[in-house]
Amino acid sequence: MIDEAPYLRPRAANHVPLTPISFLYRTADLYPDRVAIIDEERRFTWLEVRRRCEALAAGLIRLGVKPGDVVSVLAPNTAEMVEAHFAVAMTGAVLNTINIRLDAETVAYILDHAETRVLMVDRQCRPLAEAALERVTGAIPTFIDLGGAGDGPAGCVRHADLVRSEAAGFSPLLPADEWQTLCLNYTSGTSGRPKGVLYHHRGAYLMTLGTIAGWGLSGHPIYLYTVPMFHCNGWGHAWTMTALAATIVCCRQISAKAIFGAIETFGVTHFGGAPVMLGMLVEAAEAEPCTLPHTVRVMTAGAPPPAAILEKVEALGFDVMQVYGLTETYGHVVQSIWDQAWDGLDFTRRAMIKARQGVRFPTTESAEIWDAQSGARLPQDATAMGEIVLRGNTIMKGYHKDEAATEAAFAGGVFHTGDVAVQHPDGFLEIKDRIKDIIISGGENISSIEVESVLFRHPAVSAAAVVAKHDVKWGETPCAFVELKPGANATADELNQFCRQRLPGFKVPKHYIFETLPKTSTGKIEKYKLRERAKAFP
Repeated sequence: MIDEAPYLRPRAANHVPLTPISFLYRTADLYPDRVAIIDEERRFTWLEVRRRCEALAAGLIRLGVKPGDVVSVLAPNTAEMVEAHFAVAMTGAVLNTINIRLDAETVAYILDHAETRVLMVDRQCRPLAEAALERVTGAIPTFIDLGGAGDGPAGCVRHADLVRSEAAGFSPLLPADEWQTLCLNYTSGTSGRPKGVLYHHRGAYLMTLGTIAGWGLSGHPIYLYTVPMFHCNGWGHAWTMTALAATIVCCRQISAKAIFGAIETFGVTHFGGAPVMLGMLVEAAEAEPCTLPHTVRVMTAGAPPPAAILEKVEALGFDVMQVYGLTETYGHVVQSIWDQAWDGLDFTRRAMIKARQGVRFPTTESAEIWDAQSGARLPQDATAMGEIVLRGNTIMKGYHKDEAATEAAFAGGVFHTGDVAVQHPDGFLEIKDRIKDIIISGGENISSIEVESVLFRHPAVSAAAVVAKHDVKWGETPCAFVELKPGANATADELNQFCRQRLPGFKVPKHYIFETLPKTSTGKIEKYKLRERAKAFP
């Protein structure tokens, strides 16, 4: 029997609180001259990045930033945004990256709710920041201009001056407790005010290691940062790529031209993004055929990707892995890993398998489906639908200033995702819908995702979203909103016939509405807007 005697206590030598700050120091020590960040015409080595982060951290402290204070950032994917993921943590403060496509009123709400101490603003976000600050009801945060041109608002601090300041002898304020809050991220707020999700140092560190293992990363990737760093801290890839001494290529404006150009110019090996971005690449390649100089590995998440899109994008030479997660889970916690036994299947069948969300990530303790009413775990039979519930170390601490929502999210000792799925006998989860998006027609459950996947297979369809529409006889029926590819044509009758050949009659949409679909900054279709639109149609 092992006696846990007092002398076996954790010590400074054998118990170090986990923090992603550690990755920066190791990489700068081992690979000081390797290119760390490419941002348009600028290049920084890992040693330069460490020094810039230390100088910024020292500058923030001089401005009065204390442990626990919130430092907010309004910026696209730039070198300054990458560096903020380390510099703010070095002061013991909390990083809050704000969605740059929000309206000024919502940004003001976030600044007030977070009690932001300092606001760092990129040049292209300055009008939004200034409009938001006019609406702030609490203390006005110190304004740091990331533009470096010296033309910020009166009284602002220039970021360029801070990072050039002398920081000799600076020591980062590492967390004494790895449960200490590292980041504050706000949900999309599509059904009300956005909720503030709190991340801890431990979760960010473990997400880094989980991504390396789950994505099979090694060596020094050349990573194109297309995932917005204001969304789940860019899936934590700033920390992951730092741990690998990768080269991060910043991408300010996302387009197929920018992605293909970065692959050609910089030799990009990896990037991530929503399925809508994959569709964008497919459409661009169809308009102007191209050949990749090498295989490029892609992580996709945000919405279940249609099998047809996966099939086409892989035919171009991209190796796609789908993952699943939420803001509350630091990003991806489930992955669609590949079994070599499937290599011999035809292309279409392989794409359908890859379209499933997958099994738990290396750092996810459990991923199950539970009955929403009874809370009982459901069988892995590919038919029983229930809510995905999760346990693990990469799940949020809770919601900032919202105890009730936190307790509801963690009821029963698990995290409730709000997503409905089935679980296959091999453990693979396959999302069927958000709980609020399930369509109940004549007592039958209809997965909007299943119907959308069929519509995506039509050659004229660029994007599709299916929502419930009230029906006197059936209660609800599917209503399809369809965005066609440029120059393509399709009628409601044509799509109706296409769906009837591939779906049971009760799942076929009863209405087709052709328009450009509203999307969030991360590529998710805003179904709440479409539900309102559907009500207006007879």
